Amino acid sequence: MKKLLAELQNAVTTINRPLKLMEVCGTHTVEIFRHGIRSIIPGAITLLSGPGCPVCVTAIKDVDAAISIAKQPNTVLVTFGDMMRVPGGKQSLMEARSEGADVRVMYSPMEALALAQQDGSKQVVFFATGFETTSPLIAGTVYAALKKQVKNFTILSSHKTVPLALKALLDSPDVRVDGFILPGHVSTIIGLAPYEFIAQEYGKPAVVTGFEAGEIIEGIMMIVRQIAKGNAAIENAYPAVVRREGNPRAVEILNDVFEPSDAYWRGIGVLPGTGLQLKAKYREFDAEGRFHPESTGIAEPELCSCGDILRGVKVPTECPLFGTGCTPDSPVGPCMVSTEGSCSAYFKYGHR
Repeated sequence: MKKLLAELQNAVTTINRPLKLMEVCGTHTVEIFRHGIRSIIPGAITLLSGPGCPVCVTAIKDVDAAISIAKQPNTVLVTFGDMMRVPGGKQSLMEARSEGADVRVMYSPMEALALAQQDGSKQVVFFATGFETTSPLIAGTVYAALKKQVKNFTILSSHKTVPLALKALLDSPDVRVDGFILPGHVSTIIGLAPYEFIAQEYGKPAVVTGFEAGEIIEGIMMIVRQIAKGNAAIENAYPAVVRREGNPRAVEILNDVFEPSDAYWRGIGVLPGTGLQLKAKYREFDAEGRFHPESTGIAEPELCSCGDILRGVKVPTECPLFGTGCTPDSPVGPCMVSTEGSCSAYFKYGHR
């Protein structure tokens, strides 16, 4: 660690300008704070948190659609636990459950499918959120539902994909990033190839890292080393887990069940091709087509800076609501809800 930090300091000195690096994973955001990495790397390096928290980028309209479905008779809405407190337009799933909606937390979509098989009188809907890390599991569940002919199971897809979101950031004139710390979990699925455009088209270095302090610092060092040499490549500092080709079987299942679609990223807007919708042969498992939930066009909460924070334009402490009007106990925006959210991490570990 000391050797890495000394090399990092020397490299930054030769570059002789400030550097902005963005981590694109909510777990990285938390671990960077938990390990105190900002306090030991050179002050010339600023670490920004990007749109790497799937809970944070889930749109208000998607939360409201889930609530609308949950309130329909004989319907069970199943979701991951971190979605329960995400604010919708008027309430959260937790608040909807307190009013009588049947909303349940499960750790796997296969549990939801099993519930549908056990009770044919209920329509079971899984609120499918997350990036490429969780979407193959959802795809496998839909495939199993088709094979077993489970007619009372559907999913409400709010999946997002990472690489094209990074392209949108790089195309934005107010986002200035010198390199990316790429997500370890997502990269176990998709590998390195989908990120190649970052180096080839934009001339920015990017490195996939793990989550231990030494792995993160090594990843930062690899980025800075490239900048110092004037290089731009996609490197892997997490070879024990991430392979260049990723997980071909998981990608195969994902591509069999889903196809790209436009998606609204909360606080950012519509990003073409960054969503996932069911292909025609699996469309019978589309909850939106079956339930036609109420559509909302409610704007983001006033004064909430979550969108700018997710794009790396602001840090959480620059939000006027941070730590006062918006806290983990009373969140206004989704960045304060999830344990992987930037605002939540800043509130728990950072300076207030």
